[in-house]
Amino acid sequence: MKTTTAALLLLLIAGGLNLAAAASDRIDWHTYEAGMSRSKFEKKKVYLYFYAEWCAFCRDMDRQTFKDPTVIGTLNRNFIPIRVDSDREQAAAALFRVKGLPDSWFLAESGDIIGHRPGFIPAEQLTKILDVILSGGAAK
Repeated sequence: MKTTTAALLLLLIAGGLNLAAAASDRIDWHTYEAGMSRSKFEKKKVYLYFYAEWCAFCRDMDRQTFKDPTVIGTLNRNFIPIRVDSDREQAAAALFRVKGLPDSWFLAESGDIIGHRPGFIPAEQLTKILDVILSGGAAK
């Protein structure tokens, strides 16, 4: 009986760990409105990412930067990551005066702008920027 219970417990634990691992292999993106609300509720900073389907550098960020395990973990644990298609959500893009893509914004829990970084950002650089923001510095 103890062996069966122990085996079942191990299976449940292993299954839970696999679910956690699967959840951490991608960024948990939010829509603009839902993410901004969630940021205020959870008192978390926001990583706001503007992109478009036709943008080659945006596709590069999807394939490279947003596949990096450190970037994924940092964004999912410490930020509310918001992904906005600037063609479909023109009001949000206009609010932040998005001129080119990709365009990354870093916001405080209050919604105040911490910093802004236009263009493609390699994973190592985005990780450094996120670390600076988490330590209380400004994004550059």
